[in-house]
Amino acid sequence: MTRKDIIPETSDANEVADFLGKARQMAVHAPSSGPAQGRLIFAMDATASRQPSWDSAAEIQAEMFEAVDGVGALDVQLVFFRGLSECKSSGWCRNAKSFRDYITKVTCRAGHTQIERVLAHVEREAGDKKIDALIYVGDCIEENPDHLAPIAGKLALKGVKAFMFQEGHDRDAAFAFGEIARITGGAFIQFDASAAGKLRDLLGAVASYAVGGQSGLSIYQKKTGSEEVLRLGHQLRKPR
Repeated sequence: MTRKDIIPETSDANEVADFLGKARQMAVHAPSSGPAQGRLIFAMDATASRQPSWDSAAEIQAEMFEAVDGVGALDVQLVFFRGLSECKSSGWCRNAKSFRDYITKVTCRAGHTQIERVLAHVEREAGDKKIDALIYVGDCIEENPDHLAPIAGKLALKGVKAFMFQEGHDRDAAFAFGEIARITGGAFIQFDASAAGKLRDLLGAVASYAVGGQSGLSIYQKKTGSEEVLRLGHQLRKPR
């Protein structure tokens, strides 16, 4: 399976070709056990200031796959943006090693947030196949939140819950992320850069939800005893 730029005309042709070539080599096909029980998109801000967080995410992403090991198959796609107009997606992965191969090949570059393009990509993907959840990790927003709400509404109509995880406490980002989570019926949680363990638990929680629904999330919360996972579960159960 191959992927391409989310909006092809905005990236250099040689760079796109290189990225697609790597995608063809690393794309993971479904094992003989059958189709995935859960499918989620993991999106991250890869602008310049995010490199330490990106490196940390590369180390803890395995929790998504470990959380559902022995429970069901999980397919994960990486989406990232950086620079002035670059926004790309990877192939679908079913194990931590293949996903790490993608994420470790990305270096962060200065640029603006492109959350609208991420949401639009997820909405298009959900038109082709069921997407159970979107995980978005970022720290700020430089877009008009009013432009994001309609796309979040389209995600909600397609059953995609957005789990918006904010590093830090930027007020504008908190408002926008919270609204996206509310509209889609997902969850919004803030964490500190020093608390990688909390983000690891949150990734495992969303993976468990994608594969096993509320019961899968409850089992994971009991296993970890994580307060952050408990908060996430409470938000999912709130009336919207």
